Amino acid sequence: MTHTSHTDDKALEWALLILRAGLAILFLIWAFDKLFNVSHAQAVFAKFYGQADIPLMIPYGLGVAQLLLVLVFAAGAMKTLSYGALLLMHLATTIVSLKMHLDPFAVPNILFWANWPILGALIALFILRHRDRMLSV
Repeated sequence: MTHTSHTDDKALEWALLILRAGLAILFLIWAFDKLFNVSHAQAVFAKFYGQADIPLMIPYGLGVAQLLLVLVFAAGAMKTLSYGALLLMHLATTIVSLKMHLDPFAVPNILFWANWPILGALIALFILRHRDRMLSV
């Protein structure tokens, strides 16, 4: 049986806080992209979801919903819901962009490979959500 020390617990709490903050910054930028760069959001919907000419209200609505979710996530609140929702959202993003991963050296496909460590970080944070207590609601 392994006994963890108080120092190990604090190190884990700091690591999870840093992980949550870094992911929150990333998803915050993606929410802002939907709110302040709507034409880009429309282009993403057309390319990856086959939804050309979506009404402006869809990116705005998704941007507001994502912004609220990210704020709840950043606060460490409703962990199963907020961590799980971001995980599922990013999993969907990774799945719809899989074709970009098949040719990683074509421009800008190599950037899509960042999906995998982000997905891993979200999975790890979800698994350890009960240990993510520092600066959380």
